[in-house]
Amino acid sequence: MASFAAPAAPASDLAWVRGEFPILSQSVNGRPLVYLDSAASAQRPRAVLDAVDEFYRHDNANVHRGIYELSRRATERFEAARQRVATFLNAPHAREIIWVRGTTEAINLVASSWGSANLRPGDEVLLTILEHHSNIVPWQLAAQRTGARLHCVDIDEQGRLRLDQLEELLSERTRLVAVAHVSNALGTINPIREICERAHAAGALVLVDGAQGAPHLWPDVQALGCDFYTLSGHKMCGPMGIGVLWARRELLEQMPPYQGGGEMIDVVELERSTYAEVPHKFEAGTPNVAGAVGLAAAIDFLESVGRETICGHERRLIEHGLERLGAVEGLRLFGPPESESRTAVFAFELKGVHPHDLATILDAEGIAIRAGHHCAQPLMRRLGVAATARASCYLYNTPEEIDALVDGLGSARKIFGC
Repeated sequence: MASFAAPAAPASDLAWVRGEFPILSQSVNGRPLVYLDSAASAQRPRAVLDAVDEFYRHDNANVHRGIYELSRRATERFEAARQRVATFLNAPHAREIIWVRGTTEAINLVASSWGSANLRPGDEVLLTILEHHSNIVPWQLAAQRTGARLHCVDIDEQGRLRLDQLEELLSERTRLVAVAHVSNALGTINPIREICERAHAAGALVLVDGAQGAPHLWPDVQALGCDFYTLSGHKMCGPMGIGVLWARRELLEQMPPYQGGGEMIDVVELERSTYAEVPHKFEAGTPNVAGAVGLAAAIDFLESVGRETICGHERRLIEHGLERLGAVEGLRLFGPPESESRTAVFAFELKGVHPHDLATILDAEGIAIRAGHHCAQPLMRRLGVAATARASCYLYNTPEEIDALVDGLGSARKIFGC
């Protein structure tokens, strides 16, 4: 199995990390690439690329079925990856790790399986205005199927969740709170442990959308106290098309299958079937084995670099970004103003320049940012905007790249005469 050994480096210096990401060494439109869209998808280090390549070159076969060497190797690597994710999340058991395509499928799995089995007319699901569409639409569909109702917790003027309103909305009718660990549009870090305590006191479960939390906050599902946690591999340097649903085992045991097909069965007759045990009950069809291997390699890479090192580096990026962007004339920055309450996601609008025009101008200078509603249209309406520009950083970004972004904003202001 491919492995990554982090070179010796002081905690304050992560410049060497860039060399582990081959894609970052290229030029775009004649300028060095400045990739500031990691909230959409992170880049992959050499260790992940090598792990996936090695799997396909040496161990590729279907899993859990073949009684030959390649299938045994593939199965061992697939299940070892499951254990690797369980350890990363501090899950009590690897059987609580369900492989899915990503956070979106994980939430749909819970909304479909748990929702259909547990929601009744009059029951309530609490969402927040910060949610990505993938943590809204599945619950709308579940509510349409079951007669449950959805309610939404608002934010304050600085983008923080209003816990006072959460307390008001929680009731004996609340069956589940679905909340993002980190807002993909604002970078706001939500107090998940406190939310779980309040929800559990009201008798509700908590599902955490960890798409933006897992890459930066190193979640411990037992410490958080949640009931469901989801993540996407491509947000944390792993391959696309692989993700994880973690849930407490007793919940998974009670939930009906999400999809039918091969692998998830015990006995099939023409009239009825019985199902495999957790986790395979939820993993119909051929899984993304190479994706699981790649995600395990990504976790190895991140942990080799070190949690404290990465978090310290990202904290410096946040502070540098808040200072530099905050000084740009005509720029409105969204989200919490203090570094402790946010990740290195900077959503903003520049007076007189549409976000799409801004992203186009920056692209001409080799700077990749996001522009649009960020799959968070209810939040955009709450903020009173149709769209924002969004620059998002990860461990391979540098303060100098934020400076390049600020310079690019200056160019845009000149072009638009504002």
